[in-house]
Amino acid sequence: MNDTQSSARARGESTAWMLVFAAWLIASAAALGALFFSEVMQLPPCALCWYQRTFLFPLVLILPIGLFPFDRKVVRYALPLAVLGWLVAVFQILLVAGIIPEKLEPCTQGVPCSETVIEWFGFVTIPLLSVLAFSIIVALLALTHFRGSQ
Repeated sequence: MNDTQSSARARGESTAWMLVFAAWLIASAAALGALFFSEVMQLPPCALCWYQRTFLFPLVLILPIGLFPFDRKVVRYALPLAVLGWLVAVFQILLVAGIIPEKLEPCTQGVPCSETVIEWFGFVTIPLLSVLAFSIIVALLALTHFRGSQ
């Protein structure tokens, strides 16, 4: 391997590291936000929110494990969690919007999943924040994967 190839590989590893680090920052901010809503603001999470947390919270632990030392394979473990969390978040958005009928709602006890608890600027809800966080994480991890396979 010559110096040019070595330099290009090092830049690629550096970029991949930064993408995974950014995904970890988003996951951490989303996890802290979820805990803030439930523990500080005393808003009880619905069943779908719990499912999303089930996919989000492990990302906060898995992603930094792949950073030190950097291991591109961390994407193999983190991406499926992020995609599944994204799917649950999209399901909740569609439920809140009325596109999915409420009879399919998994929340039979406690807080209804279709209830809008917080709405900022007339459209920003907690499920929307979750979709955005998972979308960014999925995009960053997918970009890391595809950059590494070049």
